[in-house]
Amino acid sequence: MNDIDFILSELKSISEPEYLKKMAHFGIDVSKAYGIRVPNVRKLAKQIGKNQELSLSLWDTGFHEARLLATFIGDYKLVTASQINAWTKDFSSWDICDQACGNLFVKTPYFKSKVLEFAKAEEEFVKRTGFVLMAEAAVHLKKESDETFLSFLPIIESEASDNRNFVKKAINWALRQIGKRNAFLHQHAIDTANNILSQNNKKANWIALDALREFNSDTVLAKHKLLKI
Repeated sequence: MNDIDFILSELKSISEPEYLKKMAHFGIDVSKAYGIRVPNVRKLAKQIGKNQELSLSLWDTGFHEARLLATFIGDYKLVTASQINAWTKDFSSWDICDQACGNLFVKTPYFKSKVLEFAKAEEEFVKRTGFVLMAEAAVHLKKESDETFLSFLPIIESEASDNRNFVKKAINWALRQIGKRNAFLHQHAIDTANNILSQNNKKANWIALDALREFNSDTVLAKHKLLKI
């Protein structure tokens, strides 16, 4: 199953035009979308299997669900820095951004350099990519050193005043995931959140306050063995 036209026809066959309304409600760009639930795209991805060449071709179609499928079947071992740059420039929807980061980009040797490059970018979804990579790394890269995440915290602090919806949510996500990674980073993330509050910037306060609520929750404190009984 590696014919683009056939795959696009398969996508159309499982589309639900009414689902487009729900996608739009959640802030997804539906300007070139069929209206397909993610689990159904995943099912098709399992039938196809990993195929980097097909992944690149599907991306080039520009269709939302084809690009989603591309992130599922791509081979992260074959992803280049140039591909990361090209796809990131194409992002126009948070879900595609997040899937590409989690399924492919964060697993490459380039993820740290791309964090530094993208997190201070001007374009909304390019900047989001930088912070989504931080969050995904904190969750999935178990062998990554604490020093990597410590180096991300000053960036989170300096960029917290960016109030664009898809950026601030990614910054908050990155801060929360770093703070939940272990007890050492938990305290440093709390310090970062407090530093953000000290900026007296209303735009940044939500990021810090929301993160602090989670850091101080019984669930997180118990995970880090910080809960006082």
